[in-house]
Amino acid sequence: MHSGVVASRSADNSGKTPNGVDAVSLAIIEQLQEDGRRPYAAIGKAVGLSEAAVRQRVQKLLDQGVMQIVAVTDPLTVGFRRQAMLGINVEGDLEPVADALTAMDEVEYVVLTAGSFDLLAEVVCEDDDHLLDVISKRIRTLPGVRSTESFVYLKLKKQTYQWGSR
Repeated sequence: MHSGVVASRSADNSGKTPNGVDAVSLAIIEQLQEDGRRPYAAIGKAVGLSEAAVRQRVQKLLDQGVMQIVAVTDPLTVGFRRQAMLGINVEGDLEPVADALTAMDEVEYVVLTAGSFDLLAEVVCEDDDHLLDVISKRIRTLPGVRSTESFVYLKLKKQTYQWGSR
């Protein structure tokens, strides 16, 4: 298991993101993306702040929803032997279907898309029977779902959240 920090950034000309994240906070995010358990004192040395100042900034970034600190696992090693990405086409409003998907424990990732599918959802299940149940009895029966296409993962080659603050 390794830990990761997920952050989003779209900077303007002032060097700040829409959430007001400055270069120092972005450097803190990068430090945490390298090691989500890195001590605040070590981060402070790397970015030129005190441990207390780093602690305050991290808390502010968490409170604003700019990032989250999580443990990232390989699903296979913790008993989830089947993963799939589902492409979903919807009739009508996408939001109710997206909301229903986000409420499902097995669904780890939901995005509204442009292209061949209206929604993409990553599903993590214990086995093929579990995946079949989720798709057939829970997702395909949602009001508005017109069709699904499943992309079953055969092997996880890369899963990282270390893109920094590009």
